[in-house]
Amino acid sequence: MILNFSIAEIAYQIDSSQGFSIAIPLKFNDKQPNHFGADSATKEPLVAGDYIGDTKQGGSCNVDSITMVPHCNGTHTESVAHIIHQKIAIGDNLAASLATCRLISLTPILATDTNDSYLPELQNDDKVIDLACLKSQISADLLNKLEALVIRTIPNDNNKLNCVYDQNNQPAFFTHEAISWLAQSNITHLLVDMPSIDKMYDDGHLSNHHIYWNIEPNSRLIKDDSILDRTITEMIYVDASITDGYYCLNLQIPAFGLDAAPSRPILYPLHEVKL
Repeated sequence: MILNFSIAEIAYQIDSSQGFSIAIPLKFNDKQPNHFGADSATKEPLVAGDYIGDTKQGGSCNVDSITMVPHCNGTHTESVAHIIHQKIAIGDNLAASLATCRLISLTPILATDTNDSYLPELQNDDKVIDLACLKSQISADLLNKLEALVIRTIPNDNNKLNCVYDQNNQPAFFTHEAISWLAQSNITHLLVDMPSIDKMYDDGHLSNHHIYWNIEPNSRLIKDDSILDRTITEMIYVDASITDGYYCLNLQIPAFGLDAAPSRPILYPLHEVKL
């Protein structure tokens, strides 16, 4: 199927058969990414009476029971319910459509190299994406013409497929100025290859999440002007063969009644149409 789009008054086409998944395949009971010291994702055959869900053990079919933490065990998409009391399932406000997006690549910098801020206060060895980093790759005018932004961090090796993030290997995160700038734009979907847009150990503030959804700092309640249809997708992996540029995003999320769920974002390259 060939679809036509327009971004910044330029016509583009996509071929729906040419998509790239940027989800990390989750290998249960095997090497996998991990965040915040959560247990690894596991699976085991269902046992119900005399039935066992494993053909190798004599079962008629394979039926697995899985245990996982969506926020910590791989690519996942989260809703505003991640930080508030109200129960808003991840799929409740998600439009079932393609979204125009831009893929950009950024190199995080040390906190000592920025004047941006964060709560709690930045430490010298923190790695951050600050406002200047973002503005070096995309303009506010272009951002307002898009529905989604995909951010790949450099270096970008396949260690991200099974990286364990902990006290000794803390990932990069955004400064408040960077997230505030994104929050002022029209984007609905933010996709990043870090496990969180906030610092791993931030004393529980999750301040960037609050800024992005327009929730008062440390509050657990939405406001009249909170942005409930926005999503954050974390722990993606964008292979080096996928070039920076314009894409259409198909954000595939199961209908889980949770604040977050495993997800499979698909990027379809946009090809400029010469009129």
